[in-house]
Amino acid sequence: MDLRVDHRLDHSITVSAGEVPIAEYVYRPDTVQLESPKPYLHPLRTLAGDEVSLFRPHDHVWHKGIAWSLPHVGEHNFWGGPTYVHGSFYVQKPNNGSAKHVEVKKLDLSGFEHALEWTAQSGEPVLTETRGLTFTIVDQTSWVLTFETSMTNVSGATLAFGSPTTKGRENAGYGGLFWRGPRSFTDGVIQSPDKVGGDDLRGTRAEWFAFRGRHDGTGRASTVLIVDDTANPHHPPQWFARTENFACLNPAPFFSEELDLPDGETVRFRYAVVIASGDHGESGTAALAAHGRDALA
Repeated sequence: MDLRVDHRLDHSITVSAGEVPIAEYVYRPDTVQLESPKPYLHPLRTLAGDEVSLFRPHDHVWHKGIAWSLPHVGEHNFWGGPTYVHGSFYVQKPNNGSAKHVEVKKLDLSGFEHALEWTAQSGEPVLTETRGLTFTIVDQTSWVLTFETSMTNVSGATLAFGSPTTKGRENAGYGGLFWRGPRSFTDGVIQSPDKVGGDDLRGTRAEWFAFRGRHDGTGRASTVLIVDDTANPHHPPQWFARTENFACLNPAPFFSEELDLPDGETVRFRYAVVIASGDHGESGTAALAAHGRDALA
């Protein structure tokens, strides 16, 4: 099955496998400031054409498919919406920053790379970034997205990367590469290398997590699995994962421990996202993780 990449100039790329558009990466979105504008991947589809991402759900309008979203970077909110303030819960502040596309550095069948700048809501520079994505078909049922980011602090001071949990909210350590699944995936199955369950797995450490869900309409099943690279800071990460209220997966590197990035220094992260048709069961889902590890090797 051949891949095709279509470029909508200065806006997005669409990656297709045969006749199926499996991913759209919007690198110059028209997001309002309150939702902390940033690039995102949506829609994402299996090779069978089933959509496995959700865009701007009414409960959290800043959730957009898969996005690199950071709720606490110093005083800046690059997640969207209100900021968690201990003792006051969530407070809307004038701190919704933006991750802005600067230039395309590479675009071919092997992947897409671009430069970004992260700015405060007031416009001051905070970070610069180089980001790369690749798309690989594994077999007749699975494909892999790799996501790599290199972020440099240009703010003039040390930046502390954290989460609502590092700010005082228990078991709410979200931040990083965040996937929001379809509504029909609610009450689906979360799987780690050691256990199958639900929201009880939130906060546990693992190399990978998977979500096994089912679609309305067709009744078919799909699986989304994220592998954390062994070189990532704080590996293996604690995971922010939900199924009871909505479906999400997030290898959260700052779940319960902040990461300090001095001015002028760079931090790097790499992930593999395996998107597969069907529910492969416990052993089959574990086998899918090998596809992600191979992509990161």
